[in-house]
Amino acid sequence: MIEPGQKLPNVSLRESTGYSDETHCPLPPQAVETGALTAGKKVVFFGVPGAFTPTCSGKHLPGYVAAADELRAKGVDEIVCIAVNDGFVMGAWGRDQKADGKVRMLGDGSAELTKALGVDLDLTANGMGVRCKRFSMLVVDGTVRTINVEAPGKFETSDAATMLKQVAELG
Repeated sequence: MIEPGQKLPNVSLRESTGYSDETHCPLPPQAVETGALTAGKKVVFFGVPGAFTPTCSGKHLPGYVAAADELRAKGVDEIVCIAVNDGFVMGAWGRDQKADGKVRMLGDGSAELTKALGVDLDLTANGMGVRCKRFSMLVVDGTVRTINVEAPGKFETSDAATMLKQVAELG
């Protein structure tokens, strides 16, 4: 698993930022390179097992949406949610959760970043395939400063309140 002090792997994630007027569906996702996203910036990432799932939709993402202004006031340039879902799903979930302009919703559809970070979770026995463990991390200029990975079934250390404290402590 990636550790503080290591460089974030440069992978391509997918983001859909708009909606079709005709179909009301998310527009085709565009590539977002993690290297370019984090260069010269302070970025909070948090990962969830899946879009539209109970804890992810009820607590995790809403907490970061609510804390977005506070995190930005502490110098955070970007807040990024990732899940092993495609960019279309992430775009629709972000719209549903009113995350637009607060949290960037990036799809890691092939689990490339998830696996590179070492936070992959095999849920094939439950019919969900490979997913992302619940986590949060602060990345400054491409280098991981802190990472919080939850134990299975837990939601205690990857929440927005914990990240707010860590951003304040780590600067």
